[in-house]
Amino acid sequence: MAVPVIVHDAVVSSRGATPGVEDLRWFRNRVYGCFTRRADALFGLVDAVLCAPGRVHTVAELSLAPVFGRGHGSAYAALSRGRIDVEAVQDAVMAHRRQDWPLWFALDLSSWARPYAKSSPQRGWVHHSMRHTNGRPFVPGWQYQWLVQLSGQRDSWTAPLQAVRVPPQADVATQAGEQIRACVNRLGHTDAPPLFVLDAGYDPVALSWLLWQQETPGPRASLLVRLRADRVFYRHPGPRRPGQRGPTPRHGARFALTDPGTWGTPDAEHHSVDAHYGHVQVTAWHRLHPALYGQSAGGRYQHLPRTPIVEATIIRVHIQNPPRRNGATHTLWLWHTGQPADLDTCWRAYLRRFDIEHTFKYAKTHLGWLAPTIRHPEQADRWTWLILTALTQLHLAKSHTAGRRLPWQPHQPAHRLTPARVRSGFPHLHAIIGTPAQPRKNTRPGPGRPKGTPRGPAPRHPVIKKPQKR
Repeated sequence: MAVPVIVHDAVVSSRGATPGVEDLRWFRNRVYGCFTRRADALFGLVDAVLCAPGRVHTVAELSLAPVFGRGHGSAYAALSRGRIDVEAVQDAVMAHRRQDWPLWFALDLSSWARPYAKSSPQRGWVHHSMRHTNGRPFVPGWQYQWLVQLSGQRDSWTAPLQAVRVPPQADVATQAGEQIRACVNRLGHTDAPPLFVLDAGYDPVALSWLLWQQETPGPRASLLVRLRADRVFYRHPGPRRPGQRGPTPRHGARFALTDPGTWGTPDAEHHSVDAHYGHVQVTAWHRLHPALYGQSAGGRYQHLPRTPIVEATIIRVHIQNPPRRNGATHTLWLWHTGQPADLDTCWRAYLRRFDIEHTFKYAKTHLGWLAPTIRHPEQADRWTWLILTALTQLHLAKSHTAGRRLPWQPHQPAHRLTPARVRSGFPHLHAIIGTPAQPRKNTRPGPGRPKGTPRGPAPRHPVIKKPQKR
C-alpha cells in the first residue's frame, strides 16, 4: 500500500507525482541531459545538496546521502572529469524562469577565496570583507559574476540564471556587457524591455558605451547603475550661437551631485508613498554626460580618435523613512541608459537589487558553494553550475512542498516560504518525483597507482595581478 505524503494540503500517492510537479520533473530530466560525462554522479551531487539535512560543509559528506548512492571518490571524480554543456544548462534555466516576475535583473560579483591554494591556477586578487592582505581587503581567489532575476517582492527569493567566472586579467565591464547581451537574446521578444540593475562597483559610462555605442544596434534593454555621490556631469552644450567663434564646446553647464545649485529644474519628477519606505521623491535630469579623457577607465578610449560623449538620465531618489536609519533620510543617485523606463520602476528595481545578497549568503552558508577544496578553476565552474541548478529546483518546488517546520518556527503560507524551508521539505518531494540518474553499478575497484611510483609536488602558480592603470 502506498504511503500518502502531504504536500500543501494535497494527499499524493508515492506511486506518481501531482500534475503541478511535472514542470520540476521535466527540468530535472533536461538538466540531466546537459551532463555529457559522469552525468549520474553530477546529478547525484545536486540531489545530495538539496536533500542534505543541514548545511553542506564538504563534498565527501554528500557521498553519505542515500540519494547520491556512490562513494566519495565518485563525487570528486565527477567534479574533476565530468562534463557539462553550459549553453544547454543556461537555456534550460532561462526556460524555467518565473514568468510572473518583472523583467528586473541584477548583476554582481562574488569571490571564492583561495589564499593558500598555491597549486591552483588562474587566481587573482579578489575583494573579501573578512580577510585582509597587508591591511587591504583583498585575498587570492576566483571571482564569479552572477546574473539573477529579481522577484519584485520583499523576500529572499531570486532566480539565478548565470554564473560566469571572470579571469583575473579580464575586464569586468566587458564581461557584464556580454552577459547582458546574451540574456536579452535568450529572452527573445518581450512586451517590456528588461531592466538590468548594478551597484556602484561597475563603471556605468563604460558599460553604456560598450552596449549601445561601440556595437550598433544595441540590445533592447535598460541599464540602471548606482553612482557615487561625488560625481560631476555636464549638460548638452546646445547649438552654436550666431557669430560664435572657435571650436564647438563639447560640455555644457556643470552638474555636480554634491551641489544643489547646479541642478536646475528637473526634467521629470515622481512622488510616491510606500508602506515600508515612507514618502519617496524621485527626480530626473536628461542628457547629462561625464567628461572623459584619454586615461579615463584605465585608457579604455585611447584607441579612439576622440573620447566619446555618453549621455544618460541622472536620477535622484530621496527616501524619507528608510528602514534601520532611525528617522534619517537617505539619498540615492542612479545612472539610467537604454530603453525608457518610468521613475517609479527605477527606484523600486534598484532597492530590490539587494536581494542578490541573500542568494549569495544562502548559496555559501547552506548549499556549500565555497565548501569544496578543489584545485582547478574548471572544477569550481562545474560545482557552481550544480549549485545554480539546485537553486532553480528550489524555485520550482516552492509551490509543491510545505517544508519541514521545526517546533520553534511559525506557520508560513506557501508564498512566504524561504529557500531554507523549501529545501527542508525537498526529500519528501524527491521520493515522489524520482531521479533520472541511473543506479550505481557494482564493479570491482581498479588497482590504483602502483606502489613506489614517484609523484612529485603539484606545480605552483603565482597570483595574477592586473596591469596598473596609467
